[in-house]
Amino acid sequence: MYFRAFFGVPDSFRAPDGTPVNAVRGLLDFIARLVETYQPTHLVCCWDNDWRPEWRVELIPSYKAHRVAGAGDTVVDEMASSASTAGEQAPDDLAVQVPVIVDVLRALGLAVVGADGYEADDVIGTLAATATMPVDVVTGDRDLFQVVDDDREVRVLYIARGVGKHERVDDAWVRAKYQIPAAHYVDFAVLRGDASDGLPGVAGIGEKTAASLINSYGGLDDILAAASESSTAISPSVRSKLGQAIDYLAVAPTVVRVATDIDLGVQVDELRLPTAPVDADGFAALTERYGLGGSADRVVASLAGLA
Repeated sequence: MYFRAFFGVPDSFRAPDGTPVNAVRGLLDFIARLVETYQPTHLVCCWDNDWRPEWRVELIPSYKAHRVAGAGDTVVDEMASSASTAGEQAPDDLAVQVPVIVDVLRALGLAVVGADGYEADDVIGTLAATATMPVDVVTGDRDLFQVVDDDREVRVLYIARGVGKHERVDDAWVRAKYQIPAAHYVDFAVLRGDASDGLPGVAGIGEKTAASLINSYGGLDDILAAASESSTAISPSVRSKLGQAIDYLAVAPTVVRVATDIDLGVQVDELRLPTAPVDADGFAALTERYGLGGSADRVVASLAGLA
């Protein structure tokens, strides 16, 4: 979300000392709007302690490979708080804002949760799977459509077009968009692939064919079983494409599927949303130092509205 804020808010927003704060202010505005709209009881900022886990790369070496910062590129350094984008390319003007974001979230009392060796998506997947209350996942990442579960009241607030134009993703939304149930989104994503994550998919199988296979046969294992039976209606061409991708298909579901059982070391009460900054003096000092102005006022007002 702070990447989206950085690229969506003018870089003319700067602290009195000239430090850019557009990502900080944009993120605070995002949080304020969402809190005002949905009035949550709990809120957690999920963190990438490892944005490209080695266990995923071992299975598919191309996983996020195009995002790796090369020699001389600017990267966000590991911080005491386990910065989320360590190793991934990031503009200088964003890198300097990440520590400020961490400090501001801490002063507000908003939970920040990550897990070593896992991505933020895995943290989200675990929280969504173990929650005993309705969950709204705020993300611009369609991979997380896999956590949508109407029965457990888990949905995605999809911000690809912006927080102000976000879409409420439930099973009906996924079916209308992709012609598959949300429960089979992992199978769909594996078959289709995702260039943005370095996932090749099955060459020659796009969204329509993937959806057709899922609706006809079910999950990936069932599709492969059907492809091995000459009596099924799968065309020779599709059988061949699946066969050529068999090594990829053996490992891709593990890479695409988010973790749901990480020991996050937090209790649900620690995720409760405060109605005022837990460190009021610290937040005030950060607001003054970085010139957070109306963004700080709006997020504090949104918390007060929960009282």
